[in-house]
Amino acid sequence: MIRVAVLGAGRIGRIHAGNVVISPKATLVGVADYVADAAGLLARALGTEARTAEALLGDSSIDAVLICSPTDTHADYIEAATAAGKAVFCEKPVDLSSERIRVCLAKVAASGKPLMIGFNRRFDPNFAEVKRRLVAGEIGAVELVTILSRDPSPPPASYVARSGGLFRDMMIHDLDMARFLLGEDPVEVHAVGSSLVDPEIGKAGDVDTAAVLLKTASGKICQISNSRRATYGYDQRIEVHGAKGMVRAQNIPVTSVEFADGSGFRTDPAQPFFLERYAAAYRDELDHFLASVAAGRVPTPSGQDGLKAQVLADAATESAFSGKPVRPVY
Repeated sequence: MIRVAVLGAGRIGRIHAGNVVISPKATLVGVADYVADAAGLLARALGTEARTAEALLGDSSIDAVLICSPTDTHADYIEAATAAGKAVFCEKPVDLSSERIRVCLAKVAASGKPLMIGFNRRFDPNFAEVKRRLVAGEIGAVELVTILSRDPSPPPASYVARSGGLFRDMMIHDLDMARFLLGEDPVEVHAVGSSLVDPEIGKAGDVDTAAVLLKTASGKICQISNSRRATYGYDQRIEVHGAKGMVRAQNIPVTSVEFADGSGFRTDPAQPFFLERYAAAYRDELDHFLASVAAGRVPTPSGQDGLKAQVLADAATESAFSGKPVRPVY
């Protein structure tokens, strides 16, 4: 049984801590948060202890740490946890600075401890099935990948100001998915962005509507579309076109019930947001991490996957604001 601690008792920390509790592979031995009341509330709900992050990192009986704290703490916690001999799962991103990520990953490599980055969409059963079919060669050589991600509503401008921008905060998931499906690293990035949803986002120096074109060295192309607004629910779709056919994953509605009358056919809207849409992905992601730790395998996505997605997000940000294509430097 793997003894696990969770750092961060916010929304994503509650998801991961809850999944640890129901996993047959792990025991939740403590949670921490800089807001002590939040840690205490979560600990009581899950039947564990609220402790400080320092106490948990210093506890030699703990095998693994899940880092679900604010982004600006991730790299420091990763370094401290791996130096303490613990396996680490960290929510994306490692840091908003690619150079800080490189320094962090060098320290992780020196520690010899495993690090997994939380790009949960790779574990979505639908997207994972798309990947399986690509690997099986069902559509032949991949030629064109299309990814659409649209949030139901924009975040407050106060969040945008510290998020790193749409490309680093929101599209980074799609940039990782692009690499996952293309099977190659993009070498050219073209991006455009606008503030069409909320003028306050534009005033904060960010965009809320964006599109990116990625091209690999072999010529494969990926097109990504993002918006901070979708009136019909959380919009998450992918399509991969290849030499022998096409495979795609559509939105998942609240229910599969369909109603018809004289005015036509109607279905339920898409799932409301990521917690509902990716509930299974979060469970499968944790299961992969725990199974990898137990077996001594290197989990994926790796720290290098986290770095490469961040490099692409940096390139997209630069391209959108310069109006020029950018060649990412991994």
